[in-house]
Amino acid sequence: MSGSLLSRSGQWQGCFPDDVSSQSPKSQIWRALDSAQAPEKLSFLLRMPCMNNSRGRIGLIHVKVEIPQGTVSMQGANLSAVTEFILVGFSIFPHLQLMFFLLFLLMYLFTLLGNLFIMVTIWREPSLHTPMYLFLCTLSISEVLYTFAIIPRMLADLLSTHHTIALMACASQMFFSFTFGFTHSFLLTVMGYDRYVAICHPLRYNVLMSPRGCACLVAWSWAGGSIVGLVVTSAIFQLTFCGSNEIYHFVCHVKPLLKLACGENVFTLAMGMGLVCITALLGCCLLILLSYAFIVAAVLRIPSAEGRHKAFSTCASHLTMVVVHYGFASVIYLKPKGPQSLEADTLMGTTYTVLTPFLSPIIFSLRNKELKKAMKKTILNKL
Repeated sequence: MSGSLLSRSGQWQGCFPDDVSSQSPKSQIWRALDSAQAPEKLSFLLRMPCMNNSRGRIGLIHVKVEIPQGTVSMQGANLSAVTEFILVGFSIFPHLQLMFFLLFLLMYLFTLLGNLFIMVTIWREPSLHTPMYLFLCTLSISEVLYTFAIIPRMLADLLSTHHTIALMACASQMFFSFTFGFTHSFLLTVMGYDRYVAICHPLRYNVLMSPRGCACLVAWSWAGGSIVGLVVTSAIFQLTFCGSNEIYHFVCHVKPLLKLACGENVFTLAMGMGLVCITALLGCCLLILLSYAFIVAAVLRIPSAEGRHKAFSTCASHLTMVVVHYGFASVIYLKPKGPQSLEADTLMGTTYTVLTPFLSPIIFSLRNKELKKAMKKTILNKL
């Protein structure tokens, strides 16, 4: 039929006069699906002006062009859509990979065993069935899940030369690492609130920190972490990744993935994701600082030195963990822009993903007298 985009057979239809095709003679491009071709190819119809010599009139040339599906032309460069990534990770340290594997394996096992021991001790010791230790037990669970989402894959890559990770696997790792990481931050904030109520409002402690209230605080912490993980992951993986598929990190993280994305909204989305993460972290940090400001003011009003020391000792482990957690988190999220080596970025990434979970059971078991006493009791009972 004259003037149609494609013939029934999908072949080139030749030159058509302008009055027949009812189109302006300027060049146009339509994308059409050609059912006669293989599914891995896409058909494009290029309509360009031509001179019909027999009638002396300007018409259109219909030219069908086929290109492989998944190939996009952008500003003259051919870019292929990415379906999997390569985690470069510690391959930049070829002679140190075995040492890193042994070191991180020992730290991971200690993290697992330390947190499991804390959970078992709290569960077995009735004197520790209080809100503070309920939050500590939940914090240990988040630590175990966070490290499980990252470190096993990292250890496997240290022993393997095959570092590819599928797109969905990368998205899953990002979701769970952000979910458990931010849940950890929210739980630290809840623990700060618990210490504030215990010291500043001791007579109302049982009312404000009732079992139902504690359960709600824990649930909201997990819900908040899940929301942040879902928002960040869905925003990042709605982007198109093209060109290079090498992630210069040992985990699927936001910043190296944004460097692989292409599109007009990458910068806007990067700013939005940075704002979400920094706002959540700084919000938690400010709430903790506010809690401790009231705690310090209340403790200074205690007349006896022994009473002040006892009040501060109940906060020592939590405050130490807050400093470690937010100190290393700031290295990841708040480091200034500038020329930094790939090796330095990789090693700094381990401070938050490996070192912080490793230090957590050490800090809480050594700085908390009640927990340390209960752990000794548990060990002696086993012997």
